[in-house]
Amino acid sequence: MNWRETFRTALEAILSRRMRSSLTMLGILIGIAAVMLTVGLGQGAQAQVRAQINQLGSNLLIVSPGSTTSSSGIRGGRGSASTLTTRDATALASRVVAPDIAKVAPVVTGSQSLAAGTTNWTTNVVGTTPDWLQVRARSLAEGRFFSLAELNSSAPVAVLGSTTATELFGGRDALGQTVDINGTTMTVIGILNTAGSSTTTDEDDQALVPQTTYSSRVASSGNAAGVSTLYIEAASTDSLSAAYQEATNALLATHGVTAATPDFTISSQQSLLTTATSTDRTLTVLLAGIAAISLLVGGIGVMNIMLVSVTERIREIGLRKAMGATPSAIRRQFLVEASTLGLCGGLLGVILGLVGAQVLPHFLSQPVTIPAIATIGALGIALIIGIVAGVYPASRAARLAPIDALRSE
Repeated sequence: MNWRETFRTALEAILSRRMRSSLTMLGILIGIAAVMLTVGLGQGAQAQVRAQINQLGSNLLIVSPGSTTSSSGIRGGRGSASTLTTRDATALASRVVAPDIAKVAPVVTGSQSLAAGTTNWTTNVVGTTPDWLQVRARSLAEGRFFSLAELNSSAPVAVLGSTTATELFGGRDALGQTVDINGTTMTVIGILNTAGSSTTTDEDDQALVPQTTYSSRVASSGNAAGVSTLYIEAASTDSLSAAYQEATNALLATHGVTAATPDFTISSQQSLLTTATSTDRTLTVLLAGIAAISLLVGGIGVMNIMLVSVTERIREIGLRKAMGATPSAIRRQFLVEASTLGLCGGLLGVILGLVGAQVLPHFLSQPVTIPAIATIGALGIALIIGIVAGVYPASRAARLAPIDALRSE
């Protein structure tokens, strides 16, 4: 019996028992679809977390001040000290001091009440430099960002987040309008594109002004050079570690402290990403394990059906052997039947998984990303399950003696 005859005979055997074959494939179908959707949900969650962290900026390092210690020995939390200044930003921006740092954006922030006519809104006012837009990987929906000349002249200009603009001006165009911040009238020159929320902060609810404007017109503190955070953009992803080390060494030198007693902390984007995705990866593995049990059950179903098929077809097997069929031909026929059941169940499972990947996001508000390798792998697994599940029944059929098979009732 050649391969063509083998496939024809196997297909006829499957079609002659449609209900049984359909139920067998159902187990494989559910298992494959469950594995694909589980992997897709995990990949989608990781991509969503990565996108949210990337909203902080490209190749980002965040420098925060250290903690304070009172005269009674009580230590404040991180960020409670005022150890960072604009001079630190200037030093880090030097290509001589830190060749792997592309841009530095010092930031000083404070909550302020903004007024536009009779409408007011309390938001976070950010004093920074023109490099902030690139370092934080943000873009403008309208207008422009403030320039270096406006920074140097302490110009009364502001760029609003989309939420802030909506709260102050409603449906009106905010561009060119004026807002009052701590008694200073500022002209709105730009509106940021929406960026959504990150952890506890609405990235679209803020007002940005030149750092010099903030220090001279908005801030109540007398420390004009003080900043609350330094955002650093590395020259590339590969140079992030080098930029981290250069920033650390430069700040230790300018602050006159040692690595054992630093008065600042630096966090990297990669560490945030690793921490945030570790839980998603663990849950994905756990759910994939549960889905794999469905595949195991499906494989047992295929084996069970093939064993029943061998029992029912003992006389057929005996007749084939009496007519000259070799044990390898009998074994091959049953293996082809089992692998066909597995592959058909796998194809239907892949189709169900791909459809589910399109439908589920509308109900879960969660992206489902199924990589091509997962689709190919699912088909391969389904085929392997069919083959493995058919090995024992096929071997059992091949071992039957012709005379015993023909005498079977």
